[in-house]
Amino acid sequence: MPRQRQTIKDPAAELRLFRKRVVLVLALMALIGGLLVARLAWLQVVQHDRYATASHNNSIRAEVIAPARGIITDRNGALLAENVSSFSLYLTPENVPDLDATLRGLEALVSLRPADLERLAQLRRSRPRFEALVLRRYLDESEAARFAVHRHNFPGVELRGDLSRHYPHGPLTAHVVGYVGRVNETELVQASAEQRATDSIGKSGVEKSYDAELQGRVGYQEVEVDAQGRRLRILNRSRAQPGTPLRLNLDLDLQLAAKTALAGRAGAVVALDPRDGQVLAMVSEPTFDPNLFVGGISVEDYQRLLTNPDRPLMDRALRGLYPPGSTIKPLMALAGLTSNTVRPTDHVWCPGWYRLGNSPRRYRCWKREGHGQVDMHRAVPQSCDVYFYDLARRLGIDRMHDSLSRFGLGALTGIDLPGELAGVLPSRAWKRRVRKEIWYPGETLSAGIGQGYNTATTLQLAMATALVASRGTTPTPRLVPPPLGLPVSAAEHPPVASAQQWQTVSDGMHAVVSPGGTAYRALQDAPYSAAGKTGTAQVFGLSQRADDRGRDVAKHLLDHALFIAYAPFEAPRIALAVLVENGVSGSGTAAPVARLVLDAWLLGEGDR
Repeated sequence: MPRQRQTIKDPAAELRLFRKRVVLVLALMALIGGLLVARLAWLQVVQHDRYATASHNNSIRAEVIAPARGIITDRNGALLAENVSSFSLYLTPENVPDLDATLRGLEALVSLRPADLERLAQLRRSRPRFEALVLRRYLDESEAARFAVHRHNFPGVELRGDLSRHYPHGPLTAHVVGYVGRVNETELVQASAEQRATDSIGKSGVEKSYDAELQGRVGYQEVEVDAQGRRLRILNRSRAQPGTPLRLNLDLDLQLAAKTALAGRAGAVVALDPRDGQVLAMVSEPTFDPNLFVGGISVEDYQRLLTNPDRPLMDRALRGLYPPGSTIKPLMALAGLTSNTVRPTDHVWCPGWYRLGNSPRRYRCWKREGHGQVDMHRAVPQSCDVYFYDLARRLGIDRMHDSLSRFGLGALTGIDLPGELAGVLPSRAWKRRVRKEIWYPGETLSAGIGQGYNTATTLQLAMATALVASRGTTPTPRLVPPPLGLPVSAAEHPPVASAQQWQTVSDGMHAVVSPGGTAYRALQDAPYSAAGKTGTAQVFGLSQRADDRGRDVAKHLLDHALFIAYAPFEAPRIALAVLVENGVSGSGTAAPVARLVLDAWLLGEGDR
């Protein structure tokens, strides 16, 4: 068997190879160690602030503290809007492991409406995941107790004590005070930090006009939380500043008196102080409970309000447009005097109708047998249509428009409430612009007695009455007095007349409530002097034939009843306008309402 060859070992070469490998390994170890040291230095030194903050945020959460909304009171300090304690359910998305399962579990304990879930989805799209979002407000005590027992099963969900808006007088002040509601998706884009924190915003009335003042300013706090997001302790807090309280010019007792006087009939009452424009009362009937809207009104309740034929959501004082009827006759009389179109002693014969030129059409007076020979002193208290037909013809529609616009008709009063409508004070230019038609002479006659295209709000009529009472000096009507309220300003073009001309018109209105006047029975035994004017607003056109004027019509087609008044006559402290829908008679329906309101103010607590 041949012998195997053996390789001769070279210890020196092996030693050199070993040393090379050791050097290479040490170099690699040094490189890796250097990289680790460099990385450690980068994290510990360069990025220290960033990661220290991230670590801090693992256990510390910043929370917004919602401010308490400012309360609203009447002129005597009676609460109209307050804040009451309530329970709310909050959810922090990043601390909820399974949102769908969590919501299903919560629905077994508390009532979650579709609107609540939609709202949560909207907030999740617009808010960071670490922010606590409102899931449900205004839990009752049983719901709060059920959740508290099962709290450990819902990481990321917590029960908090909040303040919610409450209106102690509910429907009585619903239209004027307004209400707050949840911020919707459209409003969320422009919502302030305060509105986001409280999740509510003023939706109507004073709540909307002065929302910025009522909201207050948010506060912030740092809270230590555990791994499930449960709060352990508060580390730091910056207190929220509550909203500014508002004291309105409104008198709650007078508001109640006006509502009571309407006795459930659809209509409106507005009372102003002619000396400074303070809104003393503003009632619209029928009304609604504003507390329904605070936490988000249910679909059923909202549909019930929308489909109600009596339209309780409509503010008839601010947005209800009605023909002013004969209530504009004192203003027409002043227009005739200031334009030198008539003198107080000029007479017109009233046979019960008026004919324009050779036209066969007869424009009837409300008194079929006519008033006979009338001048201004008799035409205003007797409300003779024929006299004012003739005056309208002599003035012409454009001069009528210019004169009546000085009393604020056809324009916004500028009251510090949202949603006011201006109504219509027609002119040739208005008809050409809006209806693309020419003006006809017969339309001037209808406009002269407050019919035709004329429409006005109850607030406008109250303001016009206040201007007569103050002889043109009543400023813009205001619910919130200065300095907090909007600036009070005089009318841009107030009515201007001589002292004698003002006195002639005032005497005519005083005669309305005196023996022989159309409203004498309503105020005959009043212990104060007053001035007023009745009116009826035609709901639909009647034939001019005499036998059609008194025919039976459906209740909703009956004339609206109006009455304007101010008192005391010598030194007016209140001016008002009353509208009763389908009330038929200004003297028989609206004037008695005004009497009760005047009594409440001049003889009751308000006067004191």
